[in-house]
Amino acid sequence: MKKILLCVPLLALAVAGLVGCSQQRKWTHEQRKAMREALRDYRQMVYLEDLNDAEFMLFSDEVAASLENDYPVYVTFTQMPGMQDTIDVVVVTTIVDELDADAHNMRHIYPYPYLVAQGVLPADLDLEAQRTFYRCFASKVNAAYSTTWNFFNAVLAENTDDSQIRRMEAECASDLFDWTITEIDIIEPAN
Repeated sequence: MKKILLCVPLLALAVAGLVGCSQQRKWTHEQRKAMREALRDYRQMVYLEDLNDAEFMLFSDEVAASLENDYPVYVTFTQMPGMQDTIDVVVVTTIVDELDADAHNMRHIYPYPYLVAQGVLPADLDLEAQRTFYRCFASKVNAAYSTTWNFFNAVLAENTDDSQIRRMEAECASDLFDWTITEIDIIEPAN
């Protein structure tokens, strides 16, 4: 009986030690803040540059939480040789997950001012007309690409798929607003 009573405090110390270690494996507030600051460099990415400050804060919090979940010891994570590649993958995965959640987020990939500059849409569309365009465009993209990854890869490839995406934009603009996009091939004269 004495042995059992002596073992109980030792067991309690061991459990307390394990709980203490698991708490130390969480990132501190300063470490999370440092990661969010590092993620500001990604703000120039096409999807992310159109986010307002509050949306970007939510995005960076999600990326930081995902990294913390996968790499609970901050110091070990920051000393990893492939740390930057890991961050890149988590950022892209988070973007794809957000696109899966709401296809209308395409306004971040193809922002309205960009589509106006490209001659896809007229400059005077109100917010409801823009939403109508993006719903049409998202439905065409969803019908053409079986997964968001396929669409994302097509955007990155920027070759024949880019012209397919351009056709989808033109179809939506034409169907909704009687807006016609005319593409002209410019042929330079031979020397």
